[in-house]
Amino acid sequence: MERLLIVAALTVVIHMINTLIYAVRISGVRTQRLATAFSLFNVIFLLASTANSIQGFLLASIVEKAIKASQVQVGIPMPLEQLVDHPAYLEQLAQLDHSIRLIIGAATVGTIVGAFLIPAFVNIFNKAIFVFEETGSVPRMLSVMFFSPRKVFGAARQFRTPRRNALKMVSSRKMVIPKTFIILNFFVTGIYTTGVLSALYAGALFPDFRAAAATLSAVVNGIATILSATVVDPTAAMITDQTLRGERSEDDVKQMALYLSISRLLGTGFAQLIFIPSALLIKHMASLLA
Repeated sequence: MERLLIVAALTVVIHMINTLIYAVRISGVRTQRLATAFSLFNVIFLLASTANSIQGFLLASIVEKAIKASQVQVGIPMPLEQLVDHPAYLEQLAQLDHSIRLIIGAATVGTIVGAFLIPAFVNIFNKAIFVFEETGSVPRMLSVMFFSPRKVFGAARQFRTPRRNALKMVSSRKMVIPKTFIILNFFVTGIYTTGVLSALYAGALFPDFRAAAATLSAVVNGIATILSATVVDPTAAMITDQTLRGERSEDDVKQMALYLSISRLLGTGFAQLIFIPSALLIKHMASLLA
């Protein structure tokens, strides 16, 4: 249970940070320092990368623990291919299914928290960009931001939550951003959210080749990476650059961030639907390789 809670907490952090990246575009446009904004955000993104590495190890250990627990319940040595049909193993699979769905639910929570924090993050990040220009280095910037009482209280005063009027104004405007890349962001998020989880569950369904099944998560995530790299990211970059050149208003970037956040939130819900089908597909691919 402790491992599950740790994984859920890490998942919240990962998806919160991945949602906050939409705020970086707003901050970059507002300060006219987009390259600096993305460079500084990479420091924060290191936290998500570290959390992702720890999460992967803990997830694999949860699957291994479920397999060993079922072997203990059976009480006699049994080949894994026969174990998968035993009631004790099916019970462990049901518990594992429940645990993984809780983790996907944590992804939804992280996305909501990230979207809720976007206005505050924009204001604080604007401050960080200007402090970085004053100090000239990330370590010195962090020391000023975190250890200077004046800067800390100043950043705290910048904390803002989404205002209903502002959301209504942005959402009520005519949609001026391409719908296709919003829809694709929905699918990309769903695939990314469930990719590794489905692969690990497929390994539990096919324990003899669970290492091969886990490796196939790269294939699933590769599909999402291609869609993201060819459609979602370039379109978002184009809209941001057009805003910097004065061809679009800042409200267009805000609208983009709003709809990307919504599609990301819905994508985590979509992950719940495709979790089992994806696991069965990966299991089938692993069996073909076997």
